[in-house]
Amino acid sequence: MKPTAILADDEPLLIAQLRDKLAVLWPTLQVVGEAANGVEAAELIARLNPTVAFLDIKMPGLTGIEVAQGIESETRVVFVTAFDQYAVDAFENEALDYVLKPITEARLAQTVERLQRAVQEQTPSPEIAKLLTQLMRAEAPPSASLRWIRASKGDTTYQVPVEEVILFQSDDKYTVVHTANGEYLITKTLGELVRALDEQHFWQVHRGTIVNLRYVVSSKREGEAKMFLNLRGHSRPVTVSRAYQHLFKHM
Repeated sequence: MKPTAILADDEPLLIAQLRDKLAVLWPTLQVVGEAANGVEAAELIARLNPTVAFLDIKMPGLTGIEVAQGIESETRVVFVTAFDQYAVDAFENEALDYVLKPITEARLAQTVERLQRAVQEQTPSPEIAKLLTQLMRAEAPPSASLRWIRASKGDTTYQVPVEEVILFQSDDKYTVVHTANGEYLITKTLGELVRALDEQHFWQVHRGTIVNLRYVVSSKREGEAKMFLNLRGHSRPVTVSRAYQHLFKHM
């Protein structure tokens, strides 16, 4: 079976350049889809299950990081980035492929060689949870961990201690704060929360979910691809996307 790929970037010229260079460097690679934003990219990956996804990090809708956080298949991710050296060091430490803009044929050739070898040898995808968290924190490392959340329930605003939060879940324009005393709404995004919360206690486990490890009771697998967490005080199982499943492999 031929390897397949999707290309995602909000710059049409860059997609065209990437497609043309891949055609030369990896003739057997079939580009099965192209996306102009993160939402389209996530939909293509879920529907087509490509061998590899080339994702621009900064896209409208969903960033490349957020798209990677929600991948449930064995699709490998190559980030296309204009990030600074801090982020590049994070990539190197996690041994995940990236291509810096502007894309050069020599650099892309190295990435293609690694991908071809991984596909041929059926090497498992790297564990990228740590990298995704680093990239989420890269732009604004916090000076101190968040201790209180100003959250609304109806017409009333409450001061909610962060340690009492079971999990945060994104919901359209808001983020839902789940506690034993009920649900509240805040306008902070998950990206802002990741940068502000204590990483020893709060882990992102999906594109739309951050859990408080103090409340994790158990994890459960269903088949090879699906994992769920059971949280104390929360009645519904919480989905863990593939990028984060290895964090709970010893539970």
